[in-house]
Amino acid sequence: MNPTTIQMVGAAIFAIAILHTFSTKFFEHLAHTRPTHAGLWHLLAEVEAVFGFWAIILILFMGFAGGKETAVEYLDTRNYTEPLFVFAIMVVAASKSILQFASGLVRMIARFVPLPANVAFYFTVLGVVPLLGSFITEPAAMTLAALILRDRFYSKGLSSKLMYVTIGTLFVNVSIGGTLTNFAAPPVLMVAGTWGWDSWHMLSHFGWKSALAVFINAGIATLIFQKELRRLPAEALSGKAEVPALMVAIHLFLLGLIVTFSHHAPVFLGIFLLFMGLATAYPQFQERLILREGLMVAFFLAGLVVLGGQQSWWLQPMLTQMNATTIYFG
Repeated sequence: MNPTTIQMVGAAIFAIAILHTFSTKFFEHLAHTRPTHAGLWHLLAEVEAVFGFWAIILILFMGFAGGKETAVEYLDTRNYTEPLFVFAIMVVAASKSILQFASGLVRMIARFVPLPANVAFYFTVLGVVPLLGSFITEPAAMTLAALILRDRFYSKGLSSKLMYVTIGTLFVNVSIGGTLTNFAAPPVLMVAGTWGWDSWHMLSHFGWKSALAVFINAGIATLIFQKELRRLPAEALSGKAEVPALMVAIHLFLLGLIVTFSHHAPVFLGIFLLFMGLATAYPQFQERLILREGLMVAFFLAGLVVLGGQQSWWLQPMLTQMNATTIYFG
């Protein structure tokens, strides 16, 4: 390995960014003790802002060290399709129409689970919604599950243990729940095309095992906390106006188009702008769109794209020297 100065500095900045992600509590403390620059400390305390912030530092260094053209050329050669897609899919998946449809689907399935209402609903959210990641992509499934859990459980004052186990189980289940098909999960997409795996191959070789693991994980979490879930108040009737079926269908159609064209940024961003126009034209059928949250996640992913592009000089040789067992545990 003969890394350039920029590559070495890029690796150092990447290491600092990782340390920063574990130090956000410190910056949050500074925001309260140093009110003069509280806004800056709050920004640095946002986990999603960390990689984007250090990516900016890297680009500034590249500009000073190699010139403006070097920095701009590096940025232009990065692929930002995934950050843009995650932003679009998160905002659309969190819209009132999609959330109403997903919540209704979960309630319908939960009726067939022979458990008390709250327990059955909890198990269904952790078991079924992550598998939707195989069809609507994992970011959309994560967004839906998180918002449904927020409205139904997290707003009821859960214990810290239940909240942490729930979000941990959800992370794991969403991470493996996208293997039922060959077109939705990014890790699957990286190999499915090269190795000729279609959706039937994914389902028969990996998908059913992942689905089994998802339900086992959800079942264990439900079993451990069933007593607390039973004590929660029953779901109250919502006073919010229902979104008409036609509007729900239009939102589902737009969501499907965004997923279909997930690798073509000009197309799915155009569809996203159409969604924004629809949301503006019919505000009575919308709640607050999670634009800020979506942008923060996209900023994080874009920062990872920029920083990650400078790590192949050490990461690739290290991985190629490892055997399968070492890589697994690493």
